[in-house]
Amino acid sequence: MKASLAGRYASALFELARDKGSLDTVKASLDKIGDALDQSDDLQALIDSPAISRDQALRAMKAIGAELKIDALTQNFLGVLADNGRIGALGDAIRVFDALVAAHRGEARATVTSARALTDAQLKALSDKLTSRVGRTVSLDTHVDPDLLGGVRIQLGSELIDASVATKLNNLAKAMKG
Repeated sequence: MKASLAGRYASALFELARDKGSLDTVKASLDKIGDALDQSDDLQALIDSPAISRDQALRAMKAIGAELKIDALTQNFLGVLADNGRIGALGDAIRVFDALVAAHRGEARATVTSARALTDAQLKALSDKLTSRVGRTVSLDTHVDPDLLGGVRIQLGSELIDASVATKLNNLAKAMKG
């Protein structure tokens, strides 16, 4: 993970934030940016577009930073990505940074995808169950994918726990064909 391009940028940001004692501030800023990427197709198209010049990307990142009121270190990070023509690595860098922070705190991260949004009680129960399974506090990143039909799919490190209805139906169909 650290060996990737995004991993190198995220590792550098993590080390700077850790040394300055601003991990929480930088993480909060990156969370805002990640939420904006998830919610705005235009923003995602901007960072994915090879037609956007480095100067345009730099101006856009400055404007986004000002709009989201992110900290100076994160703003500089966005500027470095844009200036080096690596703004397309932003989403991956955010994910790697989150993983580095979780590891630093002795936490594990799990990505939970469900057919519909889980309630707070369900998330707490799932987090408690995963925490007891791995022996570390587990933080959950949640996503909704109606194509699962029901159930959940949990990515915990390299382990995938797939209890989705879609997968069960696919396995049943394969068994009936074979």
